[in-house]
Amino acid sequence: MTHRGRCECGAVAFEVAKLRDTVTFCHCSQCRRTSGHYWAATRADVADVTFTADAGLTWYQSSTEARRGFCQTCGSSLFYQPIGANHLGIAAGCLDLPTGMTPARHIFTADAGDYYTIPDDAPHIPD
Repeated sequence: MTHRGRCECGAVAFEVAKLRDTVTFCHCSQCRRTSGHYWAATRADVADVTFTADAGLTWYQSSTEARRGFCQTCGSSLFYQPIGANHLGIAAGCLDLPTGMTPARHIFTADAGDYYTIPDDAPHIPD
């Protein structure tokens, strides 16, 4: 099944031929700052992602270990990629429905914000 995704304004749009069917929820402070809440992402190999629009795509190196892709026009947070990796973390919320995905795990739960409770829909990994 080919999945389609895009930013809010459409300046970044893509298709994914093979997409992991689970979602990882990251509660680290960096993910919360860049996404506005905890980050919910799935994963695909770079070779399986085809951009149909990329005029708005820009990358921010958020640490020595990773960079984040977002739309420079509307600000949508779309991708996470470890430096040198051949895969992308893809924001689950930017994908067209239905996704067919299910929760896999919650990571960096020790860093979770104090304004929410982490759901018990998947295992919790503190760090």
